[in-house]
Amino acid sequence: QVQLLESGGGLVQDGGSLRLSCAASGRAFSRIAMGWFRQAPGKEREFVAAVRRIGGSTYYADSVKGRFTISRDNAKNTLYLQMNALQFEDTAMYYCAAGGFSIRAREYDVWGQGTQVTVSS
Repeated sequence: QVQLLESGGGLVQDGGSLRLSCAASGRAFSRIAMGWFRQAPGKEREFVAAVRRIGGSTYYADSVKGRFTISRDNAKNTLYLQMNALQFEDTAMYYCAAGGFSIRAREYDVWGQGTQVTVSS
Protein backbone atom coordinates (compact mmCIF):
# COMPACT_ATOMS: atom_id res chain seq x y z
CA GLN A 1 0.00 0.00 0.00
CA VAL A 2 1.25 3.47 -0.85
CA GLN A 3 2.28 5.68 2.08
CA LEU A 4 1.97 9.47 2.02
CA LEU A 5 3.66 12.24 4.00
CA GLU A 6 2.62 15.88 3.62
CA SER A 7 4.78 18.90 4.34
CA GLY A 8 4.95 22.61 3.57
CA GLY A 9 2.06 23.94 5.61
CA GLY A 10 2.34 26.91 7.91
CA LEU A 11 1.15 30.40 8.73
CA VAL A 12 0.88 32.86 5.85
CA GLN A 13 -0.61 36.32 5.42
CA ASP A 14 -3.67 37.01 3.31
CA GLY A 15 -2.55 37.13 -0.33
CA GLY A 16 0.57 35.07 0.26
CA SER A 17 1.71 31.76 -1.19
CA LEU A 18 2.65 28.29 0.00
CA ARG A 19 3.68 25.09 -1.74
CA LEU A 20 2.56 21.83 -0.18
CA SER A 21 4.44 18.61 -0.88
CA CYS A 22 3.34 14.99 -0.55
CA ALA A 23 6.06 12.34 -0.62
CA ALA A 24 4.79 8.92 -1.71
CA SER A 25 6.26 5.46 -1.30
CA GLY A 26 5.22 1.81 -1.44
CA ARG A 27 3.82 1.64 -4.98
CA ALA A 28 4.60 2.86 -8.47
CA PHE A 29 3.90 6.57 -8.14
CA SER A 30 3.40 7.15 -11.86
CA ARG A 31 0.46 4.73 -11.93
CA ILE A 32 -1.44 6.25 -9.01
CA ALA A 33 -3.96 9.04 -9.36
CA MET A 34 -3.57 11.66 -6.62
CA GLY A 35 -5.60 14.41 -5.02
CA TRP A 36 -5.63 17.11 -2.36
CA PHE A 37 -8.43 17.65 0.15
CA ARG A 38 -8.86 20.04 3.06
CA GLN A 39 -10.89 20.11 6.24
CA ALA A 40 -11.59 22.94 8.65
CA PRO A 41 -12.81 22.31 12.22
CA GLY A 42 -16.50 21.44 12.28
CA LYS A 43 -16.71 21.06 8.50
CA GLU A 44 -16.70 18.11 6.12
CA ARG A 45 -13.62 17.18 4.15
CA GLU A 46 -13.59 19.24 0.96
CA PHE A 47 -12.10 18.43 -2.42
CA VAL A 48 -9.36 20.78 -3.63
CA ALA A 49 -7.61 19.32 -6.69
CA ALA A 50 -6.73 16.04 -8.42
CA VAL A 51 -4.42 14.75 -11.14
CA ARG A 52 -5.11 11.52 -13.02
CA ARG A 53 -1.50 10.66 -13.87
CA ILE A 54 1.65 12.42 -15.03
CA GLY A 55 0.80 14.30 -18.20
CA GLY A 56 -2.85 13.55 -17.61
CA SER A 57 -5.87 15.65 -16.82
CA THR A 58 -6.34 17.81 -13.72
CA TYR A 59 -9.43 19.10 -11.97
CA TYR A 60 -9.95 21.87 -9.43
CA ALA A 61 -12.65 22.95 -7.06
CA ASP A 62 -14.26 26.22 -8.13
CA SER A 63 -13.10 27.86 -4.92
CA VAL A 64 -9.41 27.41 -5.81
CA LYS A 65 -9.39 27.41 -9.62
CA GLY A 66 -6.97 30.01 -10.94
CA ARG A 67 -5.13 30.24 -7.61
CA PHE A 68 -3.94 26.67 -6.90
CA THR A 69 -1.98 24.33 -9.16
CA ILE A 70 -1.59 20.58 -8.66
CA SER A 71 1.43 18.83 -10.16
CA ARG A 72 3.49 15.70 -9.71
CA ASP A 73 7.14 14.76 -10.15
CA ASN A 74 7.51 11.01 -10.69
CA ALA A 75 11.30 11.17 -10.46
CA LYS A 76 10.92 12.42 -6.87
CA ASN A 77 7.75 10.44 -6.08
CA THR A 78 6.20 13.70 -4.95
CA LEU A 79 2.88 15.48 -5.41
CA TYR A 80 2.67 19.27 -5.08
CA LEU A 81 0.02 21.88 -4.49
CA GLN A 82 1.10 25.43 -5.31
CA MET A 83 -1.20 27.81 -3.45
CA ASN A 84 -1.25 31.48 -4.50
CA ALA A 85 -3.40 34.43 -3.45
CA LEU A 86 -4.33 32.65 -0.25
CA GLN A 87 -7.45 33.78 1.57
CA PHE A 88 -8.72 33.33 5.12
CA GLU A 89 -11.24 30.80 3.78
CA ASP A 90 -8.35 28.56 2.70
CA THR A 91 -7.43 27.93 6.33
CA ALA A 92 -7.70 24.17 6.92
CA MET A 93 -5.84 20.93 7.42
CA TYR A 94 -4.71 19.81 3.97
CA TYR A 95 -4.53 16.11 3.15
CA CYS A 96 -2.82 14.27 0.34
CA ALA A 97 -4.77 11.28 -0.98
CA ALA A 98 -3.97 8.46 -3.40
CA GLY A 99 -5.83 5.87 -5.43
CA GLY A 100 -8.57 7.93 -7.03
CA PHE A 101 -9.43 10.71 -9.42
CA SER A 102 -12.62 12.05 -7.93
CA ILE A 103 -14.14 14.90 -5.94
CA ARG A 104 -15.40 12.35 -3.42
CA ALA A 105 -13.10 11.50 -0.52
CA ARG A 106 -14.53 7.98 -0.30
CA GLU A 107 -13.01 7.09 -3.68
CA TYR A 108 -9.44 7.41 -2.38
CA ASP A 109 -7.65 4.44 -0.84
CA VAL A 110 -4.97 6.00 1.36
CA TRP A 111 -4.40 9.33 3.12
CA GLY A 112 -1.56 11.23 4.69
CA GLN A 113 -1.73 12.69 8.19
CA GLY A 114 -2.26 16.23 6.94
CA THR A 115 -0.45 19.55 7.11
CA GLN A 116 -1.99 22.69 8.60
CA VAL A 117 -2.41 25.84 6.52
CA THR A 118 -3.43 29.00 8.37
CA VAL A 119 -4.06 32.28 6.55
CA SER A 120 -4.10 35.45 8.64
CA SER A 121 -5.18 38.96 7.73
